[in-house]
Amino acid sequence: MRAAGIDVGKTNLDLAVEGQPGVTRFTNNRAGINKLLKRLEGVGVDRIVVEATGGYEEPLLEACCDAGLWIARVNPRQARDFARATGELAKTDAIDARLLALMARMFGERLRRHVAPPLWQRELRDWLRRRGQVVVLLQAQKQQAAMAPPAVRTLAARTVAALGRELAAIERTMKALLQEHAFPALRSSKGLGPVFQATVLALLPELGHLDRRQIAKLTGVAPMNRDSGQGHGKRRIRGGRAPVRVALYMATLSAVRWDPLMKAHYQQLRARGKLGKVALVACMRKLLGIVNARRRDELRSEGLVTA
Repeated sequence: MRAAGIDVGKTNLDLAVEGQPGVTRFTNNRAGINKLLKRLEGVGVDRIVVEATGGYEEPLLEACCDAGLWIARVNPRQARDFARATGELAKTDAIDARLLALMARMFGERLRRHVAPPLWQRELRDWLRRRGQVVVLLQAQKQQAAMAPPAVRTLAARTVAALGRELAAIERTMKALLQEHAFPALRSSKGLGPVFQATVLALLPELGHLDRRQIAKLTGVAPMNRDSGQGHGKRRIRGGRAPVRVALYMATLSAVRWDPLMKAHYQQLRARGKLGKVALVACMRKLLGIVNARRRDELRSEGLVTA
């Protein structure tokens, strides 16, 4: 097995291949990615690791998946911790690429292979991302308009109106995609609205393919132990996919009010003395587990999973 690491930047891709000296730089655009793919195929790479870089890595990931190459995306914190564990304290693009190649060699079997979503799912992801940007802008403009003098407030009102129209158009497009592609498990409980459905479809394709503990950890709602020797620290949630966790939180807020099962579970936890936030996180985990189990049953009935 020959491993490779790619450090992804806004403009460049730095490739380090195990057993080869130096690092090769490619431009982070379609032409550069095509050249990089030819290089990878030419040297016979079996494992590739890249860092998550705010979305700049997505064209590369999708191109590698479409070409049939094995590639994994790792959290930057994990990559930095690995670098420190090797004793490498310096940080450059070339160093990062070589360390990612080493990580691919040492931990390739433990990393999760990235699977490119279908085209409709990529489209939904892009619309979802744009919706989040517009919501933030809209909120900021409304707050600024409230404190502005009358002349400025008139201009801000036009901006607010334009953003409102854009938001409505985005949500119409997302609704059409959801009507075509959303599966019944995503509508199985009260509180699972369009934003939650879109977020899960776009950002949690593993739903139904993992068990309840794995999906909770992936989402970031699994409590992590902090024990050492005779000391027992508080268990806290950490890591995971923040956008999915936020959407799950909002869905759970609604579910514990209107869904009888989730409402009873929340009240039971509170009666046992659990803090409100602790009980709510437990309900998030339960709701996610229910949706995951129902999705797994759907996949089994379709013959897409066997276990």
